[in-house]
This record gives sequence, structure tokens and C-alpha cells, in this order.
Amino acid sequence: MNLSQAFDEIVLKRRSNRRFDTEIQVPDEVIQKSLERAILSPNSSNMQLWEFYWIHSSEEKAQYEKLCLGQSAARTASHLVVFVTRQDHWKNHSQWNIDKIKSSITGEPSKTEKRALDYYGILMPILYRTDILGLSTLIRRAITFVKGFNNPFMRFAGLADQRVMVHKSCALAAQTFMLSITAEGFDTCPMEGFDAKLVKRALNLPNQAEINMIVAVGKGTEEGIYGKRNRLPFEDVVFKR
Repeated sequence: MNLSQAFDEIVLKRRSNRRFDTEIQVPDEVIQKSLERAILSPNSSNMQLWEFYWIHSSEEKAQYEKLCLGQSAARTASHLVVFVTRQDHWKNHSQWNIDKIKSSITGEPSKTEKRALDYYGILMPILYRTDILGLSTLIRRAITFVKGFNNPFMRFAGLADQRVMVHKSCALAAQTFMLSITAEGFDTCPMEGFDAKLVKRALNLPNQAEINMIVAVGKGTEEGIYGKRNRLPFEDVVFKR
């Protein structure tokens, strides 16, 4: 089987399974490997503004069953993983990237290396900095207006834009994780039905952190599949230009 066929098999097998076999436990090594793969997911500017909370103990899983509104996927899961966005870590992660670049430089930095250092030292603060008065947002709006007046330019200004960006990256990691679990012979159910405020409290997260999704993991059952995987026709959603 070539890589294309193997990937086809994984994608076609992956389904959101809402009821797991409680007699079959997913080995810790499977979750570990899948989280390691998730960390390799593409993300905006390699800022990696995410955290993954592996809910392993039976006591905490019982707590999260309630926080996930009693969903059968949460109740029967072998493991739960909470995917969290952390745009409040942008300063530390920018510096981490700068340190990585500097550690690879021998002698005088090249133009490419200088651009990379400026990217994390100048551009990332412009994109992510916030303040109580909203001056940072006004500066971004002004830059967008001037630079984008007659030319294509990234339209990025307020906190909503930051939230969208970090949630996209985090969701990519969650998808990598779910495909990995499928490749290991187990099943997942991504859940949006949960009390985000109480989940943040349970994880002791600051206000700036947000819950992207919670993924339940286990060995799926037939009754956990609620029906055929129906999708709109290709021609209704794909437009070749």
C-alpha cells in the first residue's frame, strides 16, 4: 500500500464516534504518540500558541463528563484531550523563535536570518500586542489602511483577528491528533458541547486562554456511529477557477 492509499484509508475510517467500548482501554503510548504528532502540525508563524491537556485519571474524566454536559462520548471515553489556545504566550514564543534562530547563526547573520529576527522581534509584537486603551488595535488598523490602500495586504487589526488565527492553528493540531488516533486503530469524537467557563476553571487557565475543542478517545462501537457520513456534492463546495 502506497502513502496515498494509506492516507485514504485513514481519512475514510475516521468518524466521530459518540460511544466507546468501556472494556477496551486506549494505551497511553497511543495518546503520547498522537500528541507528539499534533505538535508537528502547521501553525501560524510557528508561534505554537496552543496547549493540550491530557485528561487521564478516572477522577478527572468523571468531572469532565459533567462539564461536557453528560455526552456519551465523554462518559465512555478512555481519554480526553482538551485543546486550548494561548495567544497570551506570544511574547515568550516570539523570544523562543528568536533564540532558535540566533543559536543557528555562525558569524554575521545573513539577510534571511536578519529578516527572520525582525519577523519575530518586530512583526509579532505588532500583530499580538494588546493594551487597555486599545492603542495597539488602532495602530494595526492604521497600518492596514495605509499599506492596503492600493495593494493587497493582510487585513489584521483587532482581538477577533488574533482569536481566529490561534483557533485555526489549534484546530489543525486537533485534526492531526484525530487522524493519528485513527491510524493507531482507535476512534475519536471532537466535542463542542461543553461549559467553556467551567473547563477553564478546572484547568486553572487565565482569561486570555480559550478552549478550542475537547476530543474524546476510545475504541468506537457500532452504536456510536449515528448514521452515514453525508457530505454535500463536490461541485457544491469546490469551485475551480
